[in-house]
Amino acid sequence: MMKIILPLLIACCCASAVAPAFSADPVTLRFSWWGGKARHQATLEALKAFEAKYPNIKVKAEYTGWDGSYSRLTTQINSGTEADVIQTNWNWLTLLSKKGDGFYDLNRLTGQLDLSQYSAASLATTTIDGKLNALPLSTNVMAFFYNKVTWQKAGLAFPTTWDGLLEAGKVFKEKLGDKYYPIYVGEQDSMLLVFSWMYQQDQKPMLDLEKRKLAWDHEQIVKALGFYKQLTDAHVLPNMKVLGSYGKGTALYEMMPWINGEWAGSYNWNALYPAQSHSLPVDSDLVLGPYLMLPEAKDAGQFQKTAMMYSIGRTTKHPKEAAMLLNFMVNEPGGVIPVGMERGAPLSKVADTILREKGILTDSDPVIAPLLQSFALPNKFVATPYMEDSQFGAQFTAARESIDYGKKTVEQAATDFEQQANRILKRVMR
Repeated sequence: MMKIILPLLIACCCASAVAPAFSADPVTLRFSWWGGKARHQATLEALKAFEAKYPNIKVKAEYTGWDGSYSRLTTQINSGTEADVIQTNWNWLTLLSKKGDGFYDLNRLTGQLDLSQYSAASLATTTIDGKLNALPLSTNVMAFFYNKVTWQKAGLAFPTTWDGLLEAGKVFKEKLGDKYYPIYVGEQDSMLLVFSWMYQQDQKPMLDLEKRKLAWDHEQIVKALGFYKQLTDAHVLPNMKVLGSYGKGTALYEMMPWINGEWAGSYNWNALYPAQSHSLPVDSDLVLGPYLMLPEAKDAGQFQKTAMMYSIGRTTKHPKEAAMLLNFMVNEPGGVIPVGMERGAPLSKVADTILREKGILTDSDPVIAPLLQSFALPNKFVATPYMEDSQFGAQFTAARESIDYGKKTVEQAATDFEQQANRILKRVMR
């Protein structure tokens, strides 16, 4: 059988060609990132290996959860206090570097950073006006993951259609009780879930990039929010009121209902599989499910994008040393092996080879499998980073909250969302 080769993930047997010379003077770099415990521990291990190789360079780790990571970076950039090396998100480039000058141009650091390990297509996704603002680390795609133990308790096979998911909600409630749900969704995930269902019907995008506004009309927004309410009413996923009872600031996959198997699935990024699975008593209990499709759907409407990235701060005083750290993390065994799949399947060809040789990366890996699944689907939808804008997403969250807490009808929530979202899009899409 012919081996499936992932786009942008073609293995390469060559080693990184960069052999940087570095200053003998002591240097301290700051490296900031977000993630869960598993990513933190893996990254810290890689940083120890880097400091062992370059004893004159110390790295100060600054790591947090996802919540507030963008606002913290914005504040730092505005005051010129951002870290030397920064884990960044794809959509942040449209907000922080519209002209390509928000971050250090990595094209200027090829003496320390081996860019030949990346395809031209992948580097193009993070290049603005000819300036390489970031190294794309992996490709991310939204997928359905399920806790197989809980689904077995419910006596159900994983759904293949949206109607099947709706039916599962009723079965979970009747057989397992009110605390059990087939899936959970985070703030951004809920919008992308609803979008996929909408796009499968008429292949209409959510945003009009030319007019800088929503492409959906009022009737379509009502339909989208109505479907969200249908999911909560059918006990498919916990609503905002239920989620709010567990507090804020903690990742959903670190909450007890997930750990206990009461929230028995997720619609989330493939790169988050390690963090989600590590929270369960047995990692392998979390498995990939079929991608839900409407019977007549011509396109899955599945969100696929350049995932996390590494950037170098525009104000760094140590660009060469920062580039050495980047190269170590993405192209050298000492950085690649400890991190493994914590930031997804690497786009660096040499990193792909390293992980495959160690048996860390295989086509059957739960992080890789959703990518292969996506490539097999009719999925021509082209993602736009504006759908991930934090202010825009906050409006969809506000609409959900107003519905879930009974403050507004779906019609009223749709009206408010339409007005506020168009106002934000007009400003951020300038």
